Amino acid sequence: MLTLTHRYRIYPDSAQEQQLIEWMEICRGAFNYALREIKDWCDSRKCPIDRCSLEKEYIISSELKFPGEIQQLNNLPKAKKEFPKLSEVPSQVLQQAIKQLHRGWEYFQERGFGFPRFKKYGQFKSLLFPQFKENPVTNLHIKLPKIGAIPINLHRPIPTGFVVKQVRILRKADKWYASISLQCDVNVPDPTPYGHPIGVDIGLEKFLATSDGVLVKPPKFFKRLQGRLKVLQRRLSRKSKRSKNYEKQRLKVARLHHQIDNTRKDFHFKQAHTLCDVGDMVFMEDLDYRISAKGMFGKHMLDAAFGQFRTIVKYVCWKRGKFFAEVDARGTSQECPECGGFVKKDLSVRVHSCPHCGYTTNRDVAAGQNIKNRGICLISTVGQTGIESACAADLPGTEATQSRQVAKSRKRATRKPRK
Repeated sequence: MLTLTHRYRIYPDSAQEQQLIEWMEICRGAFNYALREIKDWCDSRKCPIDRCSLEKEYIISSELKFPGEIQQLNNLPKAKKEFPKLSEVPSQVLQQAIKQLHRGWEYFQERGFGFPRFKKYGQFKSLLFPQFKENPVTNLHIKLPKIGAIPINLHRPIPTGFVVKQVRILRKADKWYASISLQCDVNVPDPTPYGHPIGVDIGLEKFLATSDGVLVKPPKFFKRLQGRLKVLQRRLSRKSKRSKNYEKQRLKVARLHHQIDNTRKDFHFKQAHTLCDVGDMVFMEDLDYRISAKGMFGKHMLDAAFGQFRTIVKYVCWKRGKFFAEVDARGTSQECPECGGFVKKDLSVRVHSCPHCGYTTNRDVAAGQNIKNRGICLISTVGQTGIESACAADLPGTEATQSRQVAKSRKRATRKPRK
C-alpha cells in the first residue's frame, strides 16, 4: 500500500472560517477534559499507603479502571446530551481529538517522558476528517461534512489510481491548508544502489559540502529576519491580551514565523533535488541534531534545521528512485579520505592537509569524501553487486590499506604514554 500526502491551499469564506475555528475550540475542550480524567486517575495513585498529603489529595475509588481510549470514546454520546455544543462537530472529527490524546499518551509510555499537556486557547490548529463516502476533491472545491464546499488551489492534480483516504484541515497564521492523504494498492520496491555516489557533510560554516567539492553557504533565514521579529514581538507584549489589537499583532508575528518556515523548507527541497540531479546514491551522517541544538550554537542549529533537511533528502531520494543511506559519523573530519590516516584538527582549521600522503582540500569536502567512502563500504558489506570494485581500496592487501596501516602505526609511536 502506497500512501502519499499532498498539501493544498484552501480559501474558506468568513462564515466557514468562523465555523472551523469554533470546531477547533470544541475539540480542544474535549481533548483537555479527557486529559484531565487521565491526570486525575494518575494523581490518585500517587498517594503513599501510610500517609496523606497536607495540601490536596485525589480520592478516587481503587476499583476505577484507567480511562482508556475505548472508554472515553464510548462516553462521547453521553457527553453530547449534557453538552449539546459537542453535536455541532462531526462525530468522527471529535473522536479523532480523543485518539490524538491517546497516541500522545502511548508515545509518553514508550519513551518515558513527554507527558501530554493541556491545549491553551488557539493551540488546537487542525481537524482530521478520517473517512469519506466519495471523493471530496474536485478541480475547484473540497467538500467537507457540515460545512460544504471550500475553494481549493489544486496546484497539482491527484495521481491516477489514488483514492482520498483522509483530509486534515490546518490553520497556520491566517492561512488555511488541506493536507490530503492519498492511497494506492501498489507495492513500490526500495531504490537499489547504483551509479555515482555522493557524500554530504552539513555544518554551520557551510550548510553542505559534497564529496564532489560543491559548497553551499548557510542561508540563515531566521537570523536575517530576527530584527524584524524582535520589533513585532515587542509590540505584541505591549498589547492587552485577547483584545483586537493584540490579535492583529499576533497575526503579524505568526505570518513572519510562517514565512521563515516556508522559505527554509523551500530551500531544503531545492537542495535535495539538486543532490538527486547530480548523484544516484546519497550518503549522510547519522547524527542526532537535537543534542547539538541544546548547546551554545542552538539558535543557529535550529535555524539550519539539519534534521528536517535530512528527512527531506531521504523522501526526495525515495520519490526519484535514488539510493539513500546514513553512515557512522565518528571521525569523519579527523580522517584522510585518501590514505585513511588520522589528522587531528580543531574547528579553527578549515583546510585538510594530510602529513602522511600530502592530500590537501577543504575540511568539509574531505569529510564529505569520508562519508562517501563509508557509504560505499557499507553497501559492499551488505552484498550488493557492482559496488565491490568501488570499495576495493579498503580491502586488505591494497596500497591504500597499507598506507593506512602505516599511518596508524605512526600515530601509536607518537602517542604519549599515560601517567
